[in-house]
Amino acid sequence: MFTTASGQRNKGGPSILVVRIGSMGDVIHALPAVATLKHSFPDSTLTWIVHPRWTPLLEGNPFIDRLVRFDRRKPSSVAEAWRALRRNHFDLAVDFQGLIQSALIASLARCDRIVGFHQTQVRERAAALFYSNRVRVRATHVVDRNLELAAAAGASTMLVKFPLPEGAPEGHLPDGRFVLCCPQAGWGAKQWPLEYYRVLARKLRNELGVPLVLNGPPGSEALLSSVPEAVVHVSGLPGLIYATRKAAAVLGCDSGPMHLAAALARPGVAIFGPTDPARNGPYGDSFTVLRSPHAVTSHKRRAATDRSMEAITPDQVLEALKVRLGSQTSFAGSGA
Repeated sequence: MFTTASGQRNKGGPSILVVRIGSMGDVIHALPAVATLKHSFPDSTLTWIVHPRWTPLLEGNPFIDRLVRFDRRKPSSVAEAWRALRRNHFDLAVDFQGLIQSALIASLARCDRIVGFHQTQVRERAAALFYSNRVRVRATHVVDRNLELAAAAGASTMLVKFPLPEGAPEGHLPDGRFVLCCPQAGWGAKQWPLEYYRVLARKLRNELGVPLVLNGPPGSEALLSSVPEAVVHVSGLPGLIYATRKAAAVLGCDSGPMHLAAALARPGVAIFGPTDPARNGPYGDSFTVLRSPHAVTSHKRRAATDRSMEAITPDQVLEALKVRLGSQTSFAGSGA
């Protein structure tokens, strides 16, 4: 159902529907494009349809007028979203997801015009059949590709902003500087071996006096506690946002929490293996990216850790973190 995200009201401009249901990193990557659309059409009413799990990322966003929550696994959620969308007429829909599901949602919403990526650039080619405008983008990084799509939809002024909420404290965090990591994020092939965190946690404490904090959702305590050298921090998304803002540095893989840290311009180190950092890497220049020269790009969601991830050693990560921690001394423990 419709909920107000920013308190803004329609002033007679066009009605815009944004379709980006998930996941965490993808929602974050769409934020500048959505800000660009609203900034270019300031009198518009902008509605974003998103999975309920990710709505904390959009709270207080000044570029969103309404949220529609959609969870395809719950019939009641589907029915409520359907009623909310059919209650309104949309002049424009922009599908940043590129799936048959997302394209079908835009089509069923009775939009005058649906803009999406070219059929060669979407995950499901049939999605493009629903678009009135199929855009072949040239940029490499996902954030820039989304901005190109917004421009093709009529946006005139690019606005590269990530208006993320402040978050809320959850669980225990160290009083001083700490390095934050979410080891479970992403599918198995993109994850760094858990035993490497044990080595890194010891080295961080012994050489820098900085604890490693492992964050995870409720129910992850047992797994995180298998690294006794680290501090366990269990939280929901608001707690993760808060902890990311507090961290002196962030360690991540190709995952939503890492993209959150990059969007907040926190210093950090990203470990990449089967996915391409040029396309899916941390946006901006606050992160150091480590990737084996022997890594082969693949987006297959394998459960086993990729060998290229195993090739990045705790010592390599430690040295990269030392540089980031040293260059950000004045920001330690602050929320950028």
